[in-house]
Amino acid sequence: MPKMLLVFRPGELSDQKIAEIEKLSPGYELLHSNDRAEIEACLEQIEIAARFFPPELASRAPNLRWFQQWPVGADWLMGQPAAIEHPFMLTNGRGIQSDCICEHVFGLQLFHARKFSQTYPAQKLGEWQNQWTPDRMASYFELSGKTIVVIGLGAIGSRVVTVAKAFKMKVIGVRRRPELPSPGVDRLVGVTHLDEVLPLADFVVLSLPLTHQTLGLIGEKQLGLMKPAAILVNISRGPIIQEDKLIQALQEGWIAGAGLDTFETEPLPPESPLWSLDNVMLTPHSAGVTPEHYERGLAIFMDNLKCYMEGQPLTNVVDKAAGY
Repeated sequence: MPKMLLVFRPGELSDQKIAEIEKLSPGYELLHSNDRAEIEACLEQIEIAARFFPPELASRAPNLRWFQQWPVGADWLMGQPAAIEHPFMLTNGRGIQSDCICEHVFGLQLFHARKFSQTYPAQKLGEWQNQWTPDRMASYFELSGKTIVVIGLGAIGSRVVTVAKAFKMKVIGVRRRPELPSPGVDRLVGVTHLDEVLPLADFVVLSLPLTHQTLGLIGEKQLGLMKPAAILVNISRGPIIQEDKLIQALQEGWIAGAGLDTFETEPLPPESPLWSLDNVMLTPHSAGVTPEHYERGLAIFMDNLKCYMEGQPLTNVVDKAAGY
């Protein structure tokens, strides 16, 4: 009997949900486990996997036909070429985190715009700092009227565009296929034209997947093209930025600051200069944290499970060769 691997923490799947899954998938034995040894022992029987599958085992499961992961990013495939060649279908959690990550993006931007880096420490010290002096007032700015370059217009990037327009910002979108419709974008260019629009940006937001093509996309040249007053926000993957060049840019004033949720090495090493830079707001890869994460992912899985059993097309199918 084929098995369906369900990798959930104890108590995450209620008896009701288990019953629903069983009803949708007659003829399948459910395997509830996150134990690698147990999963490895059943590799030949696993046809469906939900939430997680040990990356190095995916290509070794000969009868795996479909893996539903919760995260949007599929950069784990970069280190598993055999999994790309394996015929199993990969679907992701596109849309699960769009709202919370978008809110995080604007939180990082407002951190810089409203000078929370100055006022919050003063609050903890019980100090009332007069922000109405000419020099301090000059350091503030509004999002309204600013230009934001959004690199990557998937579910997250598209949501950032919508909210940016609510802030009355001018939006320039950058995507691999600029011929696709992008509602709300004032100007749309392909990735090959990225260097043309970077000098126009007050904010640059990275919301694109990590692939062999995007690895190190933002380096010395791109940072040098940005305005000295520009802010770089990364909520995608750390290695998209050449981190040593970013640190240099922040230290030497090539750009005004950054809001970073992801890094080349995670956790961020204690010796990283990023910890101590006053013009950086760091968060510990938490942009996607939301109490709705589990339920939204489960809803996508349940819908896809029904389609799989009925032989219908699944949603959020990942192009494994492209990496997203």
